[in-house]
Amino acid sequence: MGVKKIFLFSLLALSLFSFKDNNLRHAHKNFSRHKLESDVYIIVIKSAYELQVYDKEGWYATYPVVFGSKSLDDKMVEGDRKTPEGTFHILSKRPHEKWDKMMDLDFPTKVDIEKFNARKAKGLIPKTAKIGSGIAIHGTWQHDEHVIDLFQNWTNGCISLKNEDVDELYALIPVGTKVIIKR
Repeated sequence: MGVKKIFLFSLLALSLFSFKDNNLRHAHKNFSRHKLESDVYIIVIKSAYELQVYDKEGWYATYPVVFGSKSLDDKMVEGDRKTPEGTFHILSKRPHEKWDKMMDLDFPTKVDIEKFNARKAKGLIPKTAKIGSGIAIHGTWQHDEHVIDLFQNWTNGCISLKNEDVDELYALIPVGTKVIIKR
């Protein structure tokens, strides 16, 4: 294969990849940075490393994400660096000095506390263990967004997006938004 053919093939592959990536990120052709107000919710699928946004019309956008531990198991105890599974809500939104934007989740919920206590009663976790708190959706360290592309889990159990993606999500999502995290 000549150099011209390789170049053209590479250019075609790159344009197809870009087209596919754009279609995965945004469901609507007229995607805009308006705030979604009604019937909006988020689904985080840990095994797919995706955060999906839905509104009243259906799927809206998908963003690549990473987590804490390489194990994608449910959070068991404080300090295990695992991302909890279940249904949560965004409690607050704020700029963050290290990770661009931060959207705090209401972990632990009543259900999480019940799961935690049941695991303690079964002896699955030490009686002295604590449940933990401080789970959020946030960006990355400045100039460190490659961790998302490389699927490098680095947080203490939070969900991390590229900063441009967390900026977009932050502008779209109101406080109170339901967030479903599953394996």
